[in-house]
Amino acid sequence: MSLATITSLPTTRTATQPSLRIVPDGSEARGFALYVGLDEDKARAAGVDLPALVEALRALTAELVPSAETYAAVALAPAGLGGRDVDIVRRALADRVPAQPATTKKRRTGLTLDLGRKKLRIDGETAGLTYREFELLQFLVLREGRTVTRTEIIDALWSDAEHEVPNERTIDVHVRRLRAKLGEYGEVVRTVRGGGYRFDRHADVVIRYGEAPSPDRF
Repeated sequence: MSLATITSLPTTRTATQPSLRIVPDGSEARGFALYVGLDEDKARAAGVDLPALVEALRALTAELVPSAETYAAVALAPAGLGGRDVDIVRRALADRVPAQPATTKKRRTGLTLDLGRKKLRIDGETAGLTYREFELLQFLVLREGRTVTRTEIIDALWSDAEHEVPNERTIDVHVRRLRAKLGEYGEVVRTVRGGGYRFDRHADVVIRYGEAPSPDRF
């Protein structure tokens, strides 16, 4: 097992030294890699083990720059493999930086609410609304443009008495959860101060009622 060696660049450059790599314009330093060539036997002989050494280096970094982020990896190699420890570490770890998935901006295609089929699609994907969340959204949609009080919502959605009747504060929690699932379209459910809630349709919102009347029991 091997970790890295601390190296330093000389302050002066001789004719035999390689030239420095040219950094493209617009580049900026984002950190550095420090390879430590040190096997477990050498570490024990010095009175330290590799995990303790790693933690000490991390602690020093955190002390000097509290906001710095660190990532540590141990280089493994077959027992008895020849060569300098630091060279083995460089070959083993140089190309093993975890790849970050490319981030692509999600294309907005709008919000489509199909009341007949009880489905909601957001930007082309089915939204995972619970039964109660869909009922709440449907209740507001079918009263588009009208402010609905919390009491009206409670009386309509919890009229079967099969579930515990919530209070008005619980309705606010249901609305917050619904808005969170609507994502960028959460503003279609408006809060009317002192009144309740209202559904306001936007240009990128489509409501499909189906051929038959929507099974809205309210």
